[in-house]
Amino acid sequence: MAWYDEAIFYHIYPLGLTGAPKVNSYSEPVHRLNTLLPWTKHIKKLGCNALYIGPLFESVGHGYETTDYKKLDSRLGTNDDLKAFVNECHRQDIKVVFDGVFNHVGRDFFAFKDIQKNRENSRYRDWFCNVNFWGNNEYNDGFSYDNWGGYNLLVKLNQRSREVKDYICDVIRYWVEQFDVDGTRLDAADVLDFDFMKDLRHLANVIKPDFWLMGEVIHGDYNRWANEGTLHSVTNYHLHKSLYSGHNDHNYFEIAHTVKRLYALGGTGLKLYNFVDNHDVERIYTKLSDKGHFLPVHILLYTLPGIPSIYYGSEFGIEGKKERFSDDSLRPYINLDDYKDNTLKEIISALGKIRRQTKALSYGDYKELILTNRQYVFSRTLNDKSVIVGVSNDGCDAQVAIPASGEYKGALSGEKVLAINGQLTLNIKGNSGEIWIPTDIDSGNFAPVKIQVPSPVIEQKQVAEIPKEQQEVTEAPKNEIASKAAANIPYEEMTAQQLQLAILNRMAQNGPVTDQMKKDVISNTHHNSLINWIKSFR
Repeated sequence: MAWYDEAIFYHIYPLGLTGAPKVNSYSEPVHRLNTLLPWTKHIKKLGCNALYIGPLFESVGHGYETTDYKKLDSRLGTNDDLKAFVNECHRQDIKVVFDGVFNHVGRDFFAFKDIQKNRENSRYRDWFCNVNFWGNNEYNDGFSYDNWGGYNLLVKLNQRSREVKDYICDVIRYWVEQFDVDGTRLDAADVLDFDFMKDLRHLANVIKPDFWLMGEVIHGDYNRWANEGTLHSVTNYHLHKSLYSGHNDHNYFEIAHTVKRLYALGGTGLKLYNFVDNHDVERIYTKLSDKGHFLPVHILLYTLPGIPSIYYGSEFGIEGKKERFSDDSLRPYINLDDYKDNTLKEIISALGKIRRQTKALSYGDYKELILTNRQYVFSRTLNDKSVIVGVSNDGCDAQVAIPASGEYKGALSGEKVLAINGQLTLNIKGNSGEIWIPTDIDSGNFAPVKIQVPSPVIEQKQVAEIPKEQQEVTEAPKNEIASKAAANIPYEEMTAQQLQLAILNRMAQNGPVTDQMKKDVISNTHHNSLINWIKSFR
């Protein structure tokens, strides 16, 4: 058994959580990663024993346009800061998984810069896909190339190139040697070359005991990616969708059928990475029509087959709505001190403790027991002992009876129930749920949890303002907003003020421009960065 078989993940998007500028000026490092050290204690208290963090390495903007795989993003600090952070996580028995963005790179990546300089004579021309020196692009490179998602800011790596494979493998070795990382989440794994992933799996098998590979896959048969020859796990977007819509639509059939479909081939041995939200999708508290469903959703997250994960801030019930052309609201700065007395995090902490002390929830066979639109009961059985899980999306309590023997204890409520004449009668409270554990299983002493899910408005503070010392904001020229960028002037000849205004105008064409977005633009006074920014718009 490997560490990830019993993992409970916490997920951090560090550029957002630390309040880093949206565009990298490549200036002196600012040690923002150190501000996350107190979060390690919080992660531990939640019952999480693994952290997925990233992207971390030098990039242009949001982090997924990597320019240097061996250097911590200067907006976050130095490599020594990252070493210290991982060491602190390990000291608290928290495994660490880095985001591995290996499908594409940023335009400032050394190999791409060499092609810009040497064109056909560049030794790196085969590092990228379909480089065509008869073409061109919006950057006027005088050549074209394959990208990711239609964005030429993201240059597609040729994963069939032996040199590229060797380079990426060398990067992962460097991460293990320098930072002692425990695994890698592969960004855009659904478009990675399968032979490339097989090479990474071979490396994982020898580079460090139980080194974990998890891939970002949205659609398709997950068994194609998660198997003995490629990756250990993939993101479970199928379950993610059914967890919130199954509650919003009062349709537990959707969730149960998703589980059966996912594990029809792989069984509970297929350890998918389960989540209710992440840095790319809306917050679970925003998606739930009835905020009271926060509890049953998370009971299912922690008890269904797979590896549960909590995205930073969602344990507090913060909201985050996906905006057109911007994910900023999904990746906010948060002041941990603002949530000391939050009740929702106590529910997540209780579920974390139950999960870690109840082996059946990690290894047990899954069996559906009762299924209606509004009630869902199943068991997780290990060594002939069954843990019973029941949830309800209905406002009224419901009683259900299942075949069982012996005495059970509700791990959340502390209430005991005894099977009579081979029948266990369970009361499932409205918009709630319970995890019943046989009392003869030594799974720890679970203190009763006060179940109080605010509805419809949560007890939360507004997302915190980024401290001034972390902003690096310079004053905007007084006439900046009133001025206009000169028409038909090449970007390279514009002043910083004109570029700022041009960026704001392009943002306004795509949707509402928030005060934070304006602040991000005005705080960037670096001419080259502003040019890259304005050129990134399509």
